[in-house]
Amino acid sequence: MVNFTIFAGGYTSFVASYLFNSEASSLTLLNQSQTGPSPSWITLQGTNSSILYAVNEVSSGVLQSFTINSNGSLAGPVDQVSSGGDGPAYASALSTGQVAILNYGSGNGKIIPTISDPLHFVKNSSLITFAPPDGGVSHPHMALEHAAEVFVSDLGADKIWRLIEAGSPGTWKIQGFIAQPLGSGPRHMAIFDNELYVLHELDNTLTLQAIPPPTVNTSTFLANVTIISPSPPAGATFAAAEILIPAPTADFPVPYIYVSNRNTGTQDPRGDTIAIFERLSTPNSDGSLLTLIAQVYTGLDQIRGMEFGPAENGGEAYLVASGFAGTGGVVVYERTAGGRALKEVARNKDVLTRTSFVWV
Repeated sequence: MVNFTIFAGGYTSFVASYLFNSEASSLTLLNQSQTGPSPSWITLQGTNSSILYAVNEVSSGVLQSFTINSNGSLAGPVDQVSSGGDGPAYASALSTGQVAILNYGSGNGKIIPTISDPLHFVKNSSLITFAPPDGGVSHPHMALEHAAEVFVSDLGADKIWRLIEAGSPGTWKIQGFIAQPLGSGPRHMAIFDNELYVLHELDNTLTLQAIPPPTVNTSTFLANVTIISPSPPAGATFAAAEILIPAPTADFPVPYIYVSNRNTGTQDPRGDTIAIFERLSTPNSDGSLLTLIAQVYTGLDQIRGMEFGPAENGGEAYLVASGFAGTGGVVVYERTAGGRALKEVARNKDVLTRTSFVWV
């Protein structure tokens, strides 16, 4: 029997935790740990899985730290620090011990060092401001560490900003960007084999391109494909949300790409889909290096967050997901056919909506 604890953030004042028993295919609510308002995005500290960080996605944004108890509850907040802006929708722990937090509503963010331990934050890290496009606004949405850089996807500016540390922890500067299709709204991204995969919220596409040198702002798109499920209902309005590329393992040797369709309009009675793509070695008949493998209907409403389990103890076989709205609850899927399909194995409706996950 293998038990996994899953933590889930959301637009409430608590982080929920669940026990997933992979042998019994059961998902049980363990705790609802109080936090600040709207802990919509949560992430684990990079080297200490007993420490969890949570944003407070409110107008005066906050980053909080917690310790994880053995019973699946959180202790804290141990410390908190201002995000420096409005509506932080994403945080990510870096290998340096710093924590990136991005303010979607105010077009800025911080990369915050910790002091003597990963639970306590430096309070005076510099604010990074992302230039808005002409006549528009900046909406930084995700931070992704890549070697010495941090990439930031900007849904408003249609850019992937490239940040580099400027002399000392907590002080970062923009050294360039990678241009994205105008009006596409790059939301989340992943990197595999030095190629950049970007999920675009506004035009619901998945793009693939090589990562150019820092001094080069463009790179040829090797693929640009729609992720929308076939024959959506009249009134459906899509806003792509999450992308995951789990690392290959012996059981899952192919690095399939999993992306969430998020229908904010008239719902399909089967719910939103998770689309599965494969990166091809040679172009298909459409001239693309990305091909759709499957569209998996989930019964969920607006999938904003999903996450694979850890490779230890076979956790990479499972994906947890939930909707921002509706009554679908939290669902665990098992990867089948080597990762080309997903099968629902457990669902819990004690908390109906969640927006981000971590496994411990």
